[in-house]
Amino acid sequence: MDEPILVTGGTGTLGRFVVARLLDAGRTVRVLSRHAPPSDTAPDTRQWAVGDLEAGTGVAEALRGAGTVVHCATASNGKKDVAAMAKLLAAAKEAGTRHLVYISIVGCDQVPFSYFKGKEASERLLEESGVPYTILRATQFHDFVRAIFDGTSKLPLMLAPGFRYQTISAAEVAGRLAELAIGAPAGRVADMGGPEVREATEMARVYLRAQGRSKKVVALRLPGKTFRAFRDGGHLTASHAVGKGTFEDYLAEKATAAR
Repeated sequence: MDEPILVTGGTGTLGRFVVARLLDAGRTVRVLSRHAPPSDTAPDTRQWAVGDLEAGTGVAEALRGAGTVVHCATASNGKKDVAAMAKLLAAAKEAGTRHLVYISIVGCDQVPFSYFKGKEASERLLEESGVPYTILRATQFHDFVRAIFDGTSKLPLMLAPGFRYQTISAAEVAGRLAELAIGAPAGRVADMGGPEVREATEMARVYLRAQGRSKKVVALRLPGKTFRAFRDGGHLTASHAVGKGTFEDYLAEKATAAR
């Protein structure tokens, strides 16, 4: 059996696709999760490691024998994200990890939002750690924007951020991460952006139409540096619009899967 590739957050929105892509490529995969897999999980060749990056428990055991790590796990806020990265790197250096692949966010060095700044700080920790690495920045996933709309669409008037998004398929980003994990450490690679830059209000109307609903959509504009950075497009990468699947494609796939 070949050396396993450890995927942190391997059951999440992105990580589950990374695991699938690596398995499709014939690689042995170990999933780091806070919980053991449910008893009804379909059998395959993946390994499971129970651990908690925020607490630092089980991480050393999960890394044992895994020369490559794909770090997809994300914490609830920027400070926790940085703390988790610090614990992972300490364990990785002890284990002799030869390649750590990290998914970050486009604009983490441009937008002064705490979650983004946590990603930037985590990048710096990785770059200074001595662990060979690859960093990929991607724009927001379609899932993220849909989750926002799931909440705001419950209001009498639907609120949408007063700026643009360039959302991308999590599955497409996962495919790129799997390629990078199989390859050699490459430092920071080219950003990965969705196929279209669109106003959030337009995307909200697309979301409503997909559900057969109609209501007024109102752009929410806020004061401050963070909103201004979003409004100025600090989180966009139009020159790297490499994604293929649109927001409409994503919503159609979700509707089909729900039937």
